[in-house]
Amino acid sequence: MAEKHIVVQGAMCKCQFGQIPDKLKVLTHQKEYANDKDASKKLIVTTKEIGAATFEKNTFGNCTRMGSPPPPCRIMVTQWQDFYDKVQLSNGGFIILEDSKAICAIAGTPCIEIIDHGQRAEASQQNFKNADQDVQQQINPLVNAESMHEKQPTHKGIEHGII
Repeated sequence: MAEKHIVVQGAMCKCQFGQIPDKLKVLTHQKEYANDKDASKKLIVTTKEIGAATFEKNTFGNCTRMGSPPPPCRIMVTQWQDFYDKVQLSNGGFIILEDSKAICAIAGTPCIEIIDHGQRAEASQQNFKNADQDVQQQINPLVNAESMHEKQPTHKGIEHGII
């Protein structure tokens, strides 16, 4: 089985009956984050993200499911399917994965899918410390990676022009 990513706030979703994607918002908790070293932006999306305000713009364009001419979409998530049910977060919800789907009240089917899970790798100082020095030297021969770990002088207390 292939690795599946946890979906975080800012993930892009689309509806099979709409034309434009929209970004997910997390409103049900402020505690659990994924792949966010500062724990400030990437809240984990759970099955509790339901209702009318779960997306930034709260629309996927025009809803072709509602007839012709298609009226504007009004997203109303009623439930999530194919979530990770082995971990329950503090809000009582289960973790949404990148292959999970949401059911919209208008369509009545799992028509909302995740097209981008929202996670982005963030390099930290620890990543540089753990890097293989030989590989780093081959990739970027003009940079001395070891000097990146040395503490840089701050020049505090030295006035300009006076030695």
